[in-house]
Amino acid sequence: MSEAWRDERDSLGVVRVAADALWGAQTQRSLEHFAIGTETMPLELIHALAQIKGAAALVNAELGLLPAELAAAIAEAAAEVAAGRWDAHFPLRVWQTGSGTQSNMNVNEVIANLVNERLGSTRGSKCPVHPNDHVNLGQSSNDVFPTAMHLAVLQQVHEHFLPRLAATRARLAARARDFAEILKIGRTHLMDAVPLSLGQEFSGYADRLRQGEDALRASLSGLGAVALGGTAVGTGLNTHPDFARRVCARLADATGVPLHPAENPFAALAGHEALTTLSAALRTLAMSAMKIANDIRWMGSGPRAGLGELALPENEPGSSIMPGKVNPTQAEALTMVCVQVFGNDAAVAFAASQGQFELNVFKPVIAKNVLDSLRLLGDALDSFGRHCLDGLQPRREVLGRHLHRSLMLVTALAPRLGYEKAAMVAQYAHRHDLDLLSAVLALGYLEREEAERLLQPEQMLGPAAPQTAP
Repeated sequence: MSEAWRDERDSLGVVRVAADALWGAQTQRSLEHFAIGTETMPLELIHALAQIKGAAALVNAELGLLPAELAAAIAEAAAEVAAGRWDAHFPLRVWQTGSGTQSNMNVNEVIANLVNERLGSTRGSKCPVHPNDHVNLGQSSNDVFPTAMHLAVLQQVHEHFLPRLAATRARLAARARDFAEILKIGRTHLMDAVPLSLGQEFSGYADRLRQGEDALRASLSGLGAVALGGTAVGTGLNTHPDFARRVCARLADATGVPLHPAENPFAALAGHEALTTLSAALRTLAMSAMKIANDIRWMGSGPRAGLGELALPENEPGSSIMPGKVNPTQAEALTMVCVQVFGNDAAVAFAASQGQFELNVFKPVIAKNVLDSLRLLGDALDSFGRHCLDGLQPRREVLGRHLHRSLMLVTALAPRLGYEKAAMVAQYAHRHDLDLLSAVLALGYLEREEAERLLQPEQMLGPAAPQTAP
């Protein structure tokens, strides 16, 4: 901003504002009084507020409450804000009033100043368009800000998050098909268990994300109900009875996001159950992603002193001191994001519990954390998919060695020998460093042909009618 200033007046008096700033007095007061941290209000939320302002202006003109010329000018300026053209003029921190009033006024002031300049007036003149009387007509921060929260989150879910989640699921499903015939030893309690295919293991990963996506999609219907029309406390004071319904219809047509006024505006202003439900679904997806990333980096550990069953893509050098070292960096990045999503969800849950009487006043922190989780987890899943899953390769020789040396293949002998004798085979093999076939033959429990048939890992991948123990 320039060194030149202009004086603006609001209900508390005169405020000095940078001459080239599109915001006005109320934004300036917030800028000065809330210099807390570095996190500014998410631009997705600013853009959603602008979308609502444009639709509201046109509806107010239809209702005879706003001159058509002014409504069209407001809608045009609001569309530019929503498109990101004026992002530099939204400097306010997340850490402000809990209703988001100052960011709502930031949007109102920027739109009003854009219109007034184009109509021959000056910045800060509030004429012919006033930020409160015209841009904010029929609205309160208490209802328009939570409506923008829902709209911003829904757009982020559909435009950013779901496509990345779907792509990651598809990559896992493709790897499951690629690895369908590759056998490996299973592990429970971090100890050897019975065999499965690498494809079966990866099919479980894909389905975990499918379950998380189902939970996320189930949460979206609640976000379609918005607080708009409730104004200050839910009663709808100072708004037209048809205002909210018409604005929602316009927004739905323009964005493809189905919105409608909440059945109970008092609940919509004072609580944020829909957003907490969505945040919980993101936490569940992060939990699944954490498990997948950790499994893959464990299987890729080594390459010589770890499990070494998977070869992870070598994207960048892993050490500043150890030449040739390559680390599972994509898995590490994804797991760190998952930890952040867990923290974001905890913040959302606590903030959403703080609705006192007719208003929850933790709205900005809820919006920030939900939008952050959507952006971070979507980006991290996409990066993990492109830079890890796509280049993942099984190390067949290691997988085979681990499989055939495992003592837990003895489980297939239990139906034939009984649990106690099968356990003796495993213990004998372990004490004498033998494979299971050698151990069962040394103990004289089975003939070679039958033992070889029972100990084939390929026969252990699904249900089969067990043989009766003698």
